[in-house]
Amino acid sequence: MQLQSINFAVMTMNKNTILGYATLIMVVMGLILIGLGIFKYNEVAGIGFATVGVGFLAIAWVFNSLKGRV
Repeated sequence: MQLQSINFAVMTMNKNTILGYATLIMVVMGLILIGLGIFKYNEVAGIGFATVGVGFLAIAWVFNSLKGRV
């Protein structure tokens, strides 16, 4: 019975829902990476962490703009 409920939950997620969850995960990871770059690594490595975090936010912005178009 539990397999049917899991299958039903997966069936109700459409493309926009999946892109929304992907956007949320990317934003959270981007903010975590920026936070690591600012607060934990104050030297050269921090610049890399912050740059990758900004890249994550940019990709999340693209995912958000694709909702409804794909």
